[in-house]
Amino acid sequence: MGGKNAGGTFGAEGTDGTTLREIVHVSIGGSSVRVVLTNEFGEDSLTVSAAQIALSAAGGGIVAGSSVQLSFGGHPSVVIPPGALVVSDAATIKVAPLADVAVSLFVPTQTVSVITRHNFADTTNYVVAGNAVTAETLTGAKPMYSWDFLKGLDVKADAASAAIVTFGDSITDGAHSTRDKNARWPDVLAARLAADKKLPRLGVLNEGIGGNRVLHDNTGPSALARFDRDVLAQVGVKYLVIMEAINDIGHAYDTKKPFDVVTADDLIAGYGQMIERAHSHGIKVFGATLTPYVGAGYSSPAGEVVRQAVNTWIRTSGKFDGVIDFDKATVDPAKPGVFLPAFDSGDELHPGDAGYKAMGDSVDLGLFGR
Repeated sequence: MGGKNAGGTFGAEGTDGTTLREIVHVSIGGSSVRVVLTNEFGEDSLTVSAAQIALSAAGGGIVAGSSVQLSFGGHPSVVIPPGALVVSDAATIKVAPLADVAVSLFVPTQTVSVITRHNFADTTNYVVAGNAVTAETLTGAKPMYSWDFLKGLDVKADAASAAIVTFGDSITDGAHSTRDKNARWPDVLAARLAADKKLPRLGVLNEGIGGNRVLHDNTGPSALARFDRDVLAQVGVKYLVIMEAINDIGHAYDTKKPFDVVTADDLIAGYGQMIERAHSHGIKVFGATLTPYVGAGYSSPAGEVVRQAVNTWIRTSGKFDGVIDFDKATVDPAKPGVFLPAFDSGDELHPGDAGYKAMGDSVDLGLFGR
């Protein structure tokens, strides 16, 4: 099981007779997968004339003999209406845990005024002219750093397996981690789960969007607006980790240009809505404290008071099924509200690789045995 989010943007890649080869890092392995394609933000129908999945090799290549043609209701091509998504037929391909797979899509020339994409892939994907979905190596390909039209990948698992949705903003998305290294904190968590033989197989679905907020739209719909699509509609979800609100706080209390002002109580109410909606679907919810932000471009003393209030509520309210204290894992003990220098990426808002590792390593795996 694995997944990524999509947000609407304007663009031209993949709409003029080109092949997109997009790389996906899976968490748990299996022998059968489904690919989810999306036109959810599109205003025109989207045609995908050919699609394939294969094991990924270096530089946009695929492992010889590993490719499998994707079909949609038994057909090799599909037309996705505006606002819709499609799920491929199950494809038989043996995928190891923590493997990289390549999904290749040929998008013929057509009018697509709005591309549905996840802007920040933190992964090198490729675009090349013409239909090259079956090519083992790509000639003349250009790199791209988004996932276009590709929403997610489902790996078939046994009945004892389940999924964990990590729901948040850029700090869950992995901003400022090293590209192509899968160093986001959900990746660290997935690797630890894969190595743990006591727990059932647990897939990790990264549903972070950079710039996202709990209560207001910004980059992509707000957490409340996208909750059904990105949490409840995912396959096999048993656990949810929520880490979101730093952008609400940063913008609301920015000393230079505050907007969409919210209070700690407003954010807590938003969290409460997500907890209730998840619980109504039998999903256990873990609250993750907000990491340090003092010194960030939009930080302020007033915002820090709100961040601390939200974190105190997460730790002590008893509303969650468990707490993951990312603030404690990354803060400088001598400077409350400030990242430990070794964990800071340099902007005093996002962790670097070491910080993301500290976050992923701090998660108590026992939470997922309940």
